[in-house]
Amino acid sequence: MENWVFVIDLKAFYASFECVERGLDPFSTPLAVTDLERKDATIVLSVSPYLKSLGVPSRCRRRELPKNIPNMIYAKPQMEKYVKKSVEIVSIFLDFVALDDIHIYSIDESFLNVGPYLKLYKCTPKELAKRILNSIKEKTGLTATCGIGQNMFLAKMADDREAKNAKDFIGIWTYDDVPTKLWTIKDLSDVWGISRGYKTRLNALGLYSVYDIAHFSKDILIKEFGVMGEELYEHSHGRDESNIREKYTPNNKNLSLGQVLMRDYNYEETQLILKEMTDDLCVRLRQTKLKAGQVFLAIRYSFNSPTPPFSHQLKLNIPTDLNSELYNAILYIFKTYAKYEPVRQIGISFGSLRHSKVDQLSIFSDIDRIEKERNLYCALDEIQKKYGKNKVLKADSLTKGSTIKERHNQIGGHRK
Repeated sequence: MENWVFVIDLKAFYASFECVERGLDPFSTPLAVTDLERKDATIVLSVSPYLKSLGVPSRCRRRELPKNIPNMIYAKPQMEKYVKKSVEIVSIFLDFVALDDIHIYSIDESFLNVGPYLKLYKCTPKELAKRILNSIKEKTGLTATCGIGQNMFLAKMADDREAKNAKDFIGIWTYDDVPTKLWTIKDLSDVWGISRGYKTRLNALGLYSVYDIAHFSKDILIKEFGVMGEELYEHSHGRDESNIREKYTPNNKNLSLGQVLMRDYNYEETQLILKEMTDDLCVRLRQTKLKAGQVFLAIRYSFNSPTPPFSHQLKLNIPTDLNSELYNAILYIFKTYAKYEPVRQIGISFGSLRHSKVDQLSIFSDIDRIEKERNLYCALDEIQKKYGKNKVLKADSLTKGSTIKERHNQIGGHRK
């Protein structure tokens, strides 16, 4: 049985969704997904294929959009709808392959292991790709591209380098194509998995193309880059042993939450934001029936501040899911390391997570207080789950500096 992998990518997903919802053709409509209520520096989430054809980048600041395009449409992000549509697309994949043969790479991109199904459908990889893309178009109105390869890496490269510009939006790369299609890539940042940092380090070794990497010493690459060095070498030869059916489960799980503030916050105001973020993360902690044994805090100051950012973690003596104890730990890090400088970005994380049906207590533990606090927050969790996160809030969340109500109406930092 031959190994064949698809990468199916929704073309300009957010912008195309907004066009289809308006009954417009994404390939002839100038539309950008961005929130006009935010500053000009806000990120444009997506631009329509029409704007891309005019040279407008898919990711830019709103102030960088051309001002001379007639009938320009600015669509406010609808993240909740995008997520639902993404789920609908995955359900279409399930019409063709089993869940074990799907790897969801992002909200608009997925890998499919289709090799085991070609004999069942009695078709070639390209014929099956056409069926899936046509099904997506018929059921959602969205256009998708498909990279076909004999492994995940070749499929991804076929999508990025060929399918997106093909008339039928399908590209195929096999091992035989490595010398003519992969080795000819001159800009290493065009290769999946090679970031700007890796590109710079590879250039320092005299490696400027994929051909250079493929004909360089594997041992030196491993010495310089570790495990990544071996992967770079194997990928340069078009080899990738990743198996979609082997799902990766990280050993060290954590829950994290971050936000970029819309203005500079002073020392006291920042503590309110830390408290709100801790409360939100504690809800997720209890929903997954976990307790945290470690907390992490990262602070970045105002864009104009010369003070460097910091990040520190603190191990707890006893794992807990109580808001007060986790907030006190976060606050300890903040008061120990934070400067009296305006803050612009905050990130917190709970680590060393573990399942525990019983509480570990110390001789100093106030059992009654712990029980009352847990019952209180479990009750609040249920109310918010049933009626919405903003139905019950603490009094300080109604103050001017609070961001919790706005964050609860967002997904990924953008409006639902």
